[in-house]
This record gives sequence, structure tokens and C-alpha cells, in this order.
Amino acid sequence: MADHYDVLGVPRDASDADIKKAYRRLARELHPDVNPSPDAAERFKDVTHAYDVLSDPEQRRRFDAGPQDGGFGAGAGGFSDIFDAFFGGGGGGGGRGTGPRSRAERGGDALLRLEVDLDEVVFGTHKDLEVDTAVLCDTCGGSCCAPGTSPQTCDICGGTGHIQRQVRSLLGNVVTSAPCGTCRGYGTVIPNPCPTCQGQGRVRARRTVPVDVPAGVDSGLRLQMPGQGEVGPAGGPAGDLYLEVRVRHHDVFSRDGDDLLATLEVPMTDAILGATTTIDGLDGPVELELRPGVQSADVLVIKDRGVTKLRGSGRGDLKVGIQVVTPSKLSHKERQLVEQLAKSHKAGAPQLSRFQQGMFGKLRDRFFNF
Repeated sequence: MADHYDVLGVPRDASDADIKKAYRRLARELHPDVNPSPDAAERFKDVTHAYDVLSDPEQRRRFDAGPQDGGFGAGAGGFSDIFDAFFGGGGGGGGRGTGPRSRAERGGDALLRLEVDLDEVVFGTHKDLEVDTAVLCDTCGGSCCAPGTSPQTCDICGGTGHIQRQVRSLLGNVVTSAPCGTCRGYGTVIPNPCPTCQGQGRVRARRTVPVDVPAGVDSGLRLQMPGQGEVGPAGGPAGDLYLEVRVRHHDVFSRDGDDLLATLEVPMTDAILGATTTIDGLDGPVELELRPGVQSADVLVIKDRGVTKLRGSGRGDLKVGIQVVTPSKLSHKERQLVEQLAKSHKAGAPQLSRFQQGMFGKLRDRFFNF
């Protein structure tokens, strides 16, 4: 361990003012903005570290005491042991039993929105997401040190990560413990940080995350992907990635739970005579049989052609609501045919009936209560 007094060029009995004066003189001489040489930069670090130690009364006293008795002598250590016996080490353990804290910490969780199409929901799908997040630094592998270097034991706390202080109280001199200000409780310092990550052990980068989206997901559902979040500082374990699902609007189909809903426009003639037709479902063609006399707001149910159930087995149904379309323009011949139909059918004159909701409201209720 370097002699901080020699670094600053002051005697061991130097006053606080003398130490500050020596530091200012050396700082003006060695500061990188004034002296760009590598040697000056290293000396500036040493001078700054020496001043940090000697300008703090507790750290200076510990440095003066030397390592032979932990910086406090036998008397203080004995009282610390007695304090530990009565209070479980809460006041004077000097961090014993806890040790220095690890630089590696768990990374943060991340939340992203995942948009999928309705047809992808039917059977599930696979997505490759591009995520901008924190990843492990390839240069240092999470060690935070420049290649070829390693962390060094803190010469202030001796690697314990804690500094003991003696405080006067009603009980006498009580020894307390606090995180070391030099190493911030890690017990080690990094004199040569990794130039890529600046000593963080991680960098920001884009990476691809494969996602298997299960069938049956709906808007608002969150998918959890453990260990796919941000890598922690110093190569710590990654957090989790949460994906909030949003199902995009579809122009033809809508969804009610596990059921799919659609509206089929039927020409008046097909509604009268009946017909067979094929529609394009989300997972292939679907054949529909229209009975003669089908009415607007009737609902055809095709079993097991809806969405695959998220929890459980099977699929919902496809519900097709009928909307009979009356032509607004007829040719002269078409009009004659309709007039002949009206004469032969002998339907009564239009008349008021009991109130009924509109066709779209009726169709909606039939969809949801069928």
C-alpha cells in the first residue's frame, strides 16, 4: 500500500490545511488538462486518492494505525466483540458476517407491446422481436475491467467493503460500521475500467428475441419471458421481459371470447330460394347452407371454426349473421318479374307491428346470446 504522505509530500503530522495546500499544488501541476503525459495522469490519480484518504479524519486515523490491529487497537476490538455478543453484531461487527456486496446485480424488467393479427391468434404464431436492451459486454465478459487486468482489493477497508467508526454514546465508545466510501462497499476497486462499457460490464445493443405466441391470446394479455430482460450490472442475471399483446383490427371478422363473428350479405333472391355458398375463413374456406326464407339477423353457427382456446382444448365457433340485401335499382324486366311475384304471393298491405329494435342491434344480440 502506497504511503499517502509521501505521495502528497507532507510529513505525517501535517495539518489539514497543509494537506489541502499540497494537494492543490500537485493537482495544478498534474491535471490532465494541463499535463497530458500518461505518467502525469497516473500520478494525478494517486494524488487524488491520497487526498481523499488523508482529508477524512476517520480514514486518516485508520491509515495511521496501520493494518496490524485493524486500525483500532485491541481495546476497541474487544469492545466490539462485547457489543456483538449483546446485540448480534448490529452495532460493532464492522461488516463481519455480511462481507462486501457484489457488483453483479439483477437486471431490470422490460415491457414491450406485441402486435399480432387476428388470423395469427387462431392457431398461435412465432415472432422474432428486435429489442434494444442491455447485453453482456463482449470485451470484459462482465468483469468491468480492461482486458488483462482485474479488480484490486481496496486499501482503505482491506476488502471488507465496510469502514468502522468509533462513536461516543451513553454506553461508552460504540463501534459502528458503514460502507466504504472508496470502494462503495464492494471491497475492491477497478483501476483500469473496460473501455467498451466504461466499467459497467454491460452495453446497450439490439438483439433478436424469439417469441412463440400461444393460440387464443387477446388484447391486454401479458406474456412473461423469464431471463429475457436487461442484463444486470457487472454481468448480473437478466431481468424478465413482459410482452403486452394487442390484436390488430380485422376488416371482416371480430371476436367474442373464443368465437369469431362475421356478417354475410345475402341477395334477396338467395334469401327467398336458399343457396349454398363458400366464404373465406381465417383458416381456410367455410361452406354455408342458406335455407329458403332465411331472414336478416338470423345467425348461422359453424362449430369449431373459431379461435383455439388459450386454456383448455378445442376451439370456439364461427357465427355468421345474415343481412338480406334488397336491390335499390331494377331493370324494366326485373321490375315486371317482381310485380308478378307480388301478385301471385298476394301479401297483405304494409302495416304497423309491435316495436322491434333495429336490424344491427338485433343481429348484435343474436351474436352474443345465441
